[in-house]
Amino acid sequence: MTDLLPQLQEFYEAKLGVLLRHQAGARLIRQYDINNAYQYLINRDDAHLSWVAAAIVDLGGLANDSAPEPVRRAGRDAAVTARMVLEEDSRDAQEFVDRWRPRVDAMTNARHRGMLSVILGEMLEQKRSFEQGLAGQLDLLGRRPDHVGPRVGEVLPTRWVE
Repeated sequence: MTDLLPQLQEFYEAKLGVLLRHQAGARLIRQYDINNAYQYLINRDDAHLSWVAAAIVDLGGLANDSAPEPVRRAGRDAAVTARMVLEEDSRDAQEFVDRWRPRVDAMTNARHRGMLSVILGEMLEQKRSFEQGLAGQLDLLGRRPDHVGPRVGEVLPTRWVE
C-alpha cells in the first residue's frame, strides 16, 4: 500500500496528458461529428481525472494539475489534420493501456485496481472511436436520423469570437 499513492499520482499525471492532447486535438478537428465525439471523450477524461484525484486525496496526497501544453500541428488541409490527430490518439490510447495494464493488474487494492481498470477499458473504447473516425464513420455518438439532411459546415477553431 505504500507505493499506491505515488502510483496513483503517476497515473493521474499521465491521464492529464491524455486530456490535454485530446483538447488540443479537438481544436484542430473541425468536422462536427468527430469534434462532438472529442467533446464527449474530453468529458470522460475529466471524469476519470476526478476519480483518481479523489483517490489521491483520500490517501493524503495531492494531484498535480500542472502539465505542459501539448503541441499538435495541423496538416495541409482539414482532412489530413483530422487523420493525423485520430491516428496519433488511437496509437497513444493503445500505448497508454499497454503501459498501465500490467501495473494496474498487479495492484493489491481492489477498489483502486477496479477504478483504474474501468478507465483503461474506457480508453480502449476511445481508441475504437478514433478507429471508426479513421474508417470514415461519423456516427460516433449514435446514428444520425435520415430526415436531418446532409452534414454541412464546421466547428469554429475557437470557442468565443468577440
